[in-house]
Amino acid sequence: MISHFHGHSSACTACPPAHAMSHTPPSSAEAGTAASSASPGTPAFSPLYQQIKGLILQSLQAGEWRPGEAIPSEMELAARFRVSQGTVRKAIDELAADNLVVRRQGKGTFVATHAEQQVQYRFLRLLPDQGDANEEGPAQRRIIECKRVRASADVARALALRTGDSVIQARRVLDFAGTPTILEDIWLPGSAFKGLSAQHMANYPGPAYAMYELDFGVRMVRAEEKLRAVLADAQQAQWLGIDCHTPLLSVERIAYTYNDVPMELRRGLYRTDTHHYHNTLN
Repeated sequence: MISHFHGHSSACTACPPAHAMSHTPPSSAEAGTAASSASPGTPAFSPLYQQIKGLILQSLQAGEWRPGEAIPSEMELAARFRVSQGTVRKAIDELAADNLVVRRQGKGTFVATHAEQQVQYRFLRLLPDQGDANEEGPAQRRIIECKRVRASADVARALALRTGDSVIQARRVLDFAGTPTILEDIWLPGSAFKGLSAQHMANYPGPAYAMYELDFGVRMVRAEEKLRAVLADAQQAQWLGIDCHTPLLSVERIAYTYNDVPMELRRGLYRTDTHHYHNTLN
């Protein structure tokens, strides 16, 4: 079973046409749509607001506006790209739906960040059977190991690397309300996470995705997960404080930064005796 946690649009990866990238106005014939170099079987035209969305994404990826910072107003962006405010508004609406920016009434639009309290656990879908996550409090982390290794074939495939490329491999246990609940193995591209250590992971006060963002400049914008039921082996059972062969929920996640670049492979084993996996489908 695969769960997709994102409002994904083909515009996230499509390159804007040349006239849009140069910030020159499209001709009247191109005001509504513009030709793209789409492959056979895909739409041949891209709405103008999606081109503007692509340009804003380029600026986000380039770090022009940092996570948590305000982006220019709709009026300023309309002048910059020489389009109407309505076109810019529609582009920003899609970016907000994708959780890439956040609108704040009377304040403007800001680059979304995992460091914000209300979104920092956006990718965590495990909830307690009794009460809610706020009552339970944040997870307590125990870092078992964090080391630099060579990517195996399956890890390299998931992270779009070559077999043998350098990756950071970490293993940790998350405790909720004092109970070991999640055992995770994490792989990250070594080139993007130079200097990451077990001490760094243990000492960071917030969630891992906020650390990636603030300390390494890597913002995860969406994730894909595969879920299946498995049995714990002896070592896994020891780390989670359960009987051997206890049923667990296996969750394999690939998290992506801008333009669908995979930046993390995470394989978690979840106890479900006191927690359950929760997802809202729209």
